[in-house]
Amino acid sequence: MTHDDNSTASQHLPADTMSTAEVTQLASGNSLISFAPSKELLSFQCVVLILGVFGLAANALILYALVASKQHKKHALIVNQNALDLFSCLFMIVTYSVKICNVYLSGLAGFLLCTMIISESLIWSCIIGSVINLAGITVERYLKVVHAAWSKNKLRNWMVYSAMAFAWIASVVYNMVLVMLTTIVVDGVCYAYAVWKSNTIKAVYFVWNFLSFYVVVFMIFVVCYWRILRVIRHQAKVMAGHGAAGSSAAQAQTNHIQTNVIKTMILISALHVISWFPIEVYFLFMNVDPTLPFLLDLSYVSKFVTCLYTCANPFIYATKFDPVKQVLVRMIPCKKTSA
Repeated sequence: MTHDDNSTASQHLPADTMSTAEVTQLASGNSLISFAPSKELLSFQCVVLILGVFGLAANALILYALVASKQHKKHALIVNQNALDLFSCLFMIVTYSVKICNVYLSGLAGFLLCTMIISESLIWSCIIGSVINLAGITVERYLKVVHAAWSKNKLRNWMVYSAMAFAWIASVVYNMVLVMLTTIVVDGVCYAYAVWKSNTIKAVYFVWNFLSFYVVVFMIFVVCYWRILRVIRHQAKVMAGHGAAGSSAAQAQTNHIQTNVIKTMILISALHVISWFPIEVYFLFMNVDPTLPFLLDLSYVSKFVTCLYTCANPFIYATKFDPVKQVLVRMIPCKKTSA
């Protein structure tokens, strides 16, 4: 998804605008030389590394709370979402630790280190997987609320588990194939997602990527949650018109839990749309004019916001998802002593 930051430092020409021959020519002409990371780049890498450590701890805590509250049985896709965020933070730590070391790459081991780690392909495999899984959660909520009778009779656990597996497998295959086909190592430097057969192919890919992982997912959020909220409001009006307090109390409790889950996922979905906007703008400018002087800064901002999104999700679960909140409150020492 992103090219190695070292490529941008060379003549302000991002590597993913160059063909294999052009990259090789730059290297053979000594235009591309080994250098220590700039202070700006090193600072950015350290910030992302700290974010990764913080996000790993927060996601691990929320994952524990989801299991401790038995929500892993009721909301398997939400647990899968949290697991994807956790692994993206873990790979963030590994990737940026290697980047800070500025390792000279050579041979097969260097190429594998470039494609698997330095390219950030493992991070993006988890992030793309979380996008697919988030769309899956939205569709599942839609079916359970808008088509409740159908989902009770037709929606099976194996379908949910298949959706979970698809989010992992599809994202890993997608990113690994892409990075293997568009990556090159020249003079010990990794140029990830840098080599394209033509600018047309690159442009078509980025358009498809934008439509698939931003526009289509955004439309799924809008349509599904709009229908869900309409049904919930209708159910609330119907319940308000009933005078029997006995059965409606139990139903009200069920509706409250359901609404709580939906509100949590709406916030996470909205945060996803906002956080992905900068990187989509970055890709747009990369295709329009890759020599624009502000692209390096925009690259930093877009990466930072995307990483921040992964680390911010746990706070939404902690503050909005009641089962998780209750487990976390019980873990506070002062609460235990006062009880």
